[in-house]
Amino acid sequence: MAKKYYVVWAGRETGIFTSWDYTKKQVDKFPQAKYKSFPTEAEAKAAFANAPSYSSNYGAAKKPASATKTKTAPKASLDIDLTRCEVSIFTDGGCEPNPGKAGSGVAVYLNAKLTELYYGLYNANGTNNSAELNALHQALLIADKSLKQGLSVQILSDSQYSINCITNWAYGWKTKGWKRKVAGDIKNLDIIQQSHELYDSIKNKLNIQHVAAHVGIEGNELADRMSIYAIDQKDPAFCRYPEPIVLSEILSLRAG
Repeated sequence: MAKKYYVVWAGRETGIFTSWDYTKKQVDKFPQAKYKSFPTEAEAKAAFANAPSYSSNYGAAKKPASATKTKTAPKASLDIDLTRCEVSIFTDGGCEPNPGKAGSGVAVYLNAKLTELYYGLYNANGTNNSAELNALHQALLIADKSLKQGLSVQILSDSQYSINCITNWAYGWKTKGWKRKVAGDIKNLDIIQQSHELYDSIKNKLNIQHVAAHVGIEGNELADRMSIYAIDQKDPAFCRYPEPIVLSEILSLRAG
């Protein structure tokens, strides 16, 4: 049987998965679940990045045409302005397969100039979402330090899931004792709680932006390379990539 890639836009966990059994657990009885299979990884990545809205998936009940409302998810921004803030932090997470070997990457710019790259937090049994959340948490730690130095900061992530977890959904979960409205545990709760607490303390001084993945945005591409480098290095720590940083060499590394 040919291998399939399952994209979940709305479910208990979102991302690209290679196991239907695992995917089914994320979408089964989840309200307004959105998911679809693709024959190639490239098609799945493109579909996940564009985040379209599907009115029917894998046997989900179809509504009459007159009752169906199609809501298009907001597209990630291609308008990246590194001069907007003094510090710009790009984040990304990778997982091969998903779930599987996971790692996180971060690229830091100061006054629109690349200054630091980070990789690590390897997890042999992670997911793309856990890797993305770990990367965002590290970005928040860097942001907090930079803000205390009086610098303006923006974080740019290609994971709408991670951004929503920390800046949006966490408020509702917290008021309900860190529980979902629908029965079920919250995935990656520990890192979500840590990140949300930090975000909530600096949110009035911080800008977080969702950016498109794999469209040639330098910072996003670099963070992507670092996340896959983390998987290759298998380092559980979060490490600074050694200088000198040669851009062409970094971008020639394996991509996610």
